[in-house]
Amino acid sequence: MSPLPIRLGLIGDNIAASSSPALHRLAGQLTGRPVTYDLLVPANRGESFEDVLARAESSGFRGVNVTYPYKERVISHLDISDPAVRAIGACNTVLFGTGKPQGWNTDYSGFIAAYRETFGTTPPGRVAMAGAGGVGRAIAFALCKLGAAELRLFDVDPRKASGMAGALAAVAATTKVTVAVSVEDATKDADGLVNSTPIGMVGIGGMPFPAATMRGKRWAFDSVYTPVDTPFVVASHVAGLAVMSGYELFFYQGVDAFRHFTGRDVPEKLLREALRHSEDQVTA
Repeated sequence: MSPLPIRLGLIGDNIAASSSPALHRLAGQLTGRPVTYDLLVPANRGESFEDVLARAESSGFRGVNVTYPYKERVISHLDISDPAVRAIGACNTVLFGTGKPQGWNTDYSGFIAAYRETFGTTPPGRVAMAGAGGVGRAIAFALCKLGAAELRLFDVDPRKASGMAGALAAVAATTKVTVAVSVEDATKDADGLVNSTPIGMVGIGGMPFPAATMRGKRWAFDSVYTPVDTPFVVASHVAGLAVMSGYELFFYQGVDAFRHFTGRDVPEKLLREALRHSEDQVTA
């Protein structure tokens, strides 16, 4: 008898183009654990985020991913065992079971894996970051873990940037953390540029960094992956930067989340090939 499907889902806004359903369903096929994966948009359901989270738990979901703008909001509803995730103050992976739901941040672990796969052991250097929301906090903590010399944070809400700087100061012993007054200020003499805002996403568009600020930089990362070739990614290639796309973070955070949901490791090369094949079929 075939095992019952594991019920999973994604809670967020503007997620119609998400590739998470395909990743988890294919990972399930590759590991012999069938998976269903639903997109759960609170506004479309006429419910609050808390209502959607509670309904997923009560209706038999094994777990859910959580994305913009709910990664920080979900924290108060979870039991978080990892001190690094508690310090980050944002979660994107929730596991239901007995007792309070468990929370992890696979943006944090996934970024570390993606950076090492893309750039090897080269340290990040001085990094300008645009955006201090949930994904930005995870990436900032990951950059400190990777040995960044300096993080310069900018957010349109200065309180977010200041809050993140304070949280990082408690753990970033070897990384200098400052709050920039503008994107231009953050990018002066930087080695890397990181977009952790939704700017460039399908339905939003735009550029987080002016093209002029890219000159002389070494590497760039865009957390947006729908589309993969955002205006920022394209401009970074044109400027000669080494680029890590948001797809790499999407892939590795998904692999880590699947491990939490199922307890199984998925073969990464086969999953990449299966995802590429499924995407080719969609666009054919």
